[in-house]
Amino acid sequence: MRFDDIDRNLLLFLQQDSKQTTKELAYKLGLSVTAVYERIRKLENAGVIAKYVAILDRHKINRDFIVLCHVKLTQHKKEYVLQFEKEIMDLQEVTECFHVSGDYDYILKIGVRDMDDYRNFMLSKLTTLNHIASTHSSFMISEIKNTTAIVL
Repeated sequence: MRFDDIDRNLLLFLQQDSKQTTKELAYKLGLSVTAVYERIRKLENAGVIAKYVAILDRHKINRDFIVLCHVKLTQHKKEYVLQFEKEIMDLQEVTECFHVSGDYDYILKIGVRDMDDYRNFMLSKLTTLNHIASTHSSFMISEIKNTTAIVL
């Protein structure tokens, strides 16, 4: 899909704060409220805007111990991959999961309260999944950049 400058700016404004009213957006873009509404609807219908969410402050909800866990499966059989991916969807502590190339098969982003909480997660949830050969965990020291915005 091709985007003009107005679409690009509209998408940028919505990524910064999706609760802005069409009136506020219209003022920023120099358009009518109806024109902004129609552009947003077009972008939603095309699937460019996939959904609207609230981004929580991990510190305020006590989930600021972030772990990147690399997971290697025992084999790369299709049924093992599909089963792992299905099971990982049920683990609420896992906020992101990427199937990757390299020494490991997956990288998980996990948010928990602290090291004890992570240990409990590993022992009672992650390592109980079938077909995991090994894991390697890295713990976040500080967050340098964290954004959901995609610049067009």
